[in-house]
Amino acid sequence: MAHLELDNITVRFGGLVALSQLSFSINTGEIVGLIGPNGAGKTTVFNVLTGVYKASSGDVRFEGNSILGKPPHQIFSKGVARTFQNIRLFSAMTAVENAMVARHCRSKKGVVGAIFRTLSQRREERQIRGKALEALKFMGVDEYADTVASNLPYGLQRRLEIARALASQPKVILLDEPAAGMNPSESSALMKDISRICELGIDVLLVEHDMKVVMGVCNRIVCVDHGVKIAEGTPEEIQSNPQVIEAYLGQPASQKH
Repeated sequence: MAHLELDNITVRFGGLVALSQLSFSINTGEIVGLIGPNGAGKTTVFNVLTGVYKASSGDVRFEGNSILGKPPHQIFSKGVARTFQNIRLFSAMTAVENAMVARHCRSKKGVVGAIFRTLSQRREERQIRGKALEALKFMGVDEYADTVASNLPYGLQRRLEIARALASQPKVILLDEPAAGMNPSESSALMKDISRICELGIDVLLVEHDMKVVMGVCNRIVCVDHGVKIAEGTPEEIQSNPQVIEAYLGQPASQKH
């Protein structure tokens, strides 16, 4: 069953066509890789899926219902979480506070409870903190729970951003270059974590330039170039696809020596 689905999505910015009739899905229990050269439209896909950009035509469906045109906070509340290519943590907050902010989308208490600090509101706040700490522990950053985010090393900031997304209890998580700037050891550990995320019942859409990570964790890969899908298949099929090789290397594989 398709959990999250793009159906003939086209995005135009003036005369520029960023995505052209792009269709693919993320099915239940899958890790899907989205690859392509710089400027291919990968982050645009994320922005359409999360409501940041509006598509010129086509549809986006989540659990069978259209979410096209919905504001980002509504899509987030439905269960679609994301990380960013450039880390966007709340730098002056601690690690646990960052995760708690995401968890608040599951909050049942309103403004009145927060103002008057009712018993039920305080109980819920403890539950939110507990779930936030669980997410930090899952990503191996729980010992830094009370550390201000800006004071964490780069690799831990990457992990914290994923933990923050997980704290929202998503059904689908979109990871935008999570291994960027990581050394091989960190990337290897991240691959295991992405597999563990899927084992939690959370489907994953992964944009990543590190092909070792993509080929190592993805069940299926979609390759885009200039906003057009040029290939889709298993890692083995994508690795040997001539159009993919041409898109990355700049000329047909048959001309390589």
